[in-house]
Amino acid sequence: MSSKAQRNGMHGVFLVAAELASRGLIVSTTSRNAMGADLLVTDDSCVHPYSIQVKTNAKPANFWLVGKKTRKLVSPSHVYVLVNLRNEGKDKGKHDYYVVPSREVARKTKGSPRFRSVYRDEVKRFKDAWRHLGVE
Repeated sequence: MSSKAQRNGMHGVFLVAAELASRGLIVSTTSRNAMGADLLVTDDSCVHPYSIQVKTNAKPANFWLVGKKTRKLVSPSHVYVLVNLRNEGKDKGKHDYYVVPSREVARKTKGSPRFRSVYRDEVKRFKDAWRHLGVE
C-alpha cells in the first residue's frame, strides 16, 4: 500500500505531465525506481528532449526536500518542477509550479547530508517558468 507522501508525489508528477502535454510537448512517465527523472519530455519533432524531476508538497510550503545526488545531477536538459499542491480553500486546484534548471537547484540546495532542501525564496523567480522547457 502506498503512503500519503507517495500518492502526493504521484499527484504532482501527473499534474506536471498534464501541464506539459497541454503545452504541446510529448510526455512519458518513467518507472518509479528511475533515479533522477520522473518524466521524459520532448517537442513534436524530437529535437529538444528533457528529463524532469518532480518534487511535490501536499500543501504550500517554503521548501522541497531533494535527494543526496541533487548537486551532481546537473545537465542543460535536466529540469526540476517543484510543485505546491493546493487541495483546499479558495485556491483549490490552483497549484504552484516552479520550473528550475538543474544547475540552479544544485547551486541552491542547502542542508545536511541527511536532509537537503531547496527553498521557495531561492527559486521564486522560476514560478511558471515553462520557457526552460522551450514552451510558454
